[in-house]
Amino acid sequence: MSCSQCRPTGDFPLEGFIHIRSEHPVLLQSLQHIFSEDGLEGISSPIGVSAKYNNLPFLQSLCERLLSTFNDQAVQSFHCALTHTIDEANGFITWNPFHHFLERIKNRDLYEVIQQQMFTTYSQPIVSLKNEEIYGYEFLLRPLSDRIEFKPYELFQFAEKSGLQALLDGNARMTSIKNSSGTVPRGVKRFINFLPSSIYDPKHCLATTFRAAAESGVDPNDLVFEVVETEEIADIDHLKSILKAYQDQGMKVALDDLGAGHSTLAVLRELKPDYVKIDRKIISFCDEDDSKREMIQQIVETAREINAVVLAEGIERKEEADVVLKCGVELAQGYYFGRPVPTDRLAAAAH
Repeated sequence: MSCSQCRPTGDFPLEGFIHIRSEHPVLLQSLQHIFSEDGLEGISSPIGVSAKYNNLPFLQSLCERLLSTFNDQAVQSFHCALTHTIDEANGFITWNPFHHFLERIKNRDLYEVIQQQMFTTYSQPIVSLKNEEIYGYEFLLRPLSDRIEFKPYELFQFAEKSGLQALLDGNARMTSIKNSSGTVPRGVKRFINFLPSSIYDPKHCLATTFRAAAESGVDPNDLVFEVVETEEIADIDHLKSILKAYQDQGMKVALDDLGAGHSTLAVLRELKPDYVKIDRKIISFCDEDDSKREMIQQIVETAREINAVVLAEGIERKEEADVVLKCGVELAQGYYFGRPVPTDRLAAAAH
């Protein structure tokens, strides 16, 4: 991953030229042949092979044909770029791996959402179980308008497949910080998700996040960044360096979904976060399941060893809230306490 993946790459020209390069000359010759079969004039150049296209659906069908014609190894060697004119190819252009390129063409609406930052935040309350007062809010990504709707997990899946994960994750963090400014009172925590796999160098990748916090006037101590990752943590030391970068700025960190997937008690002891969030699958109907209550108790005891605050996610019933409180859980979140609402409504409620 490089810094270029954290910057917008621009819109697709509705018509123009596609450029494909490969380190294997024989593949470029094959591309020339395919272009000729499709009635295209393949143009050879020092950068590879270029051809004119007149609309995006045709460009997509061309790319899908290449995908079906060449084997995986060949496709992996292809890098693509688009320009309005052939002469632009002689200047600086951004190359993208073929698979990323194809995903962006196939899902142009989602590509536009990320490029144009067509998203906003909703906020869900986090309460103290002892007095049910607001302790903080979790900030959740949502569509900015009805023009292009999306499910957040689908947007992040697309971002991963298209090489836009770092761009989306970084902008989502900054949007959450900025939206919290002026809507959430000082002293109330803002819980913000982040993907460790989108951060290859904490010093560089988090600079915009730290700058957004400073420019928005948000107290660093009010920011809590949650580790959310669906894949196994491949490099625990790298993740620890990311968490340290946040904490060095006076911010807090949280481990999300403990008890699910790869978030285990061993990982909790290794990372030593400030907060630990128990997965909703463990919380659901924990009042009727001895094994779930035992697991909650184990998490609470382990968290106490490292001075971490425990938060129960997905509480939808009073019985669940009562059980986790008895187990020593301090914070809670879920529909029982409040659904996510547009962040700007928090300011109206405060006044």
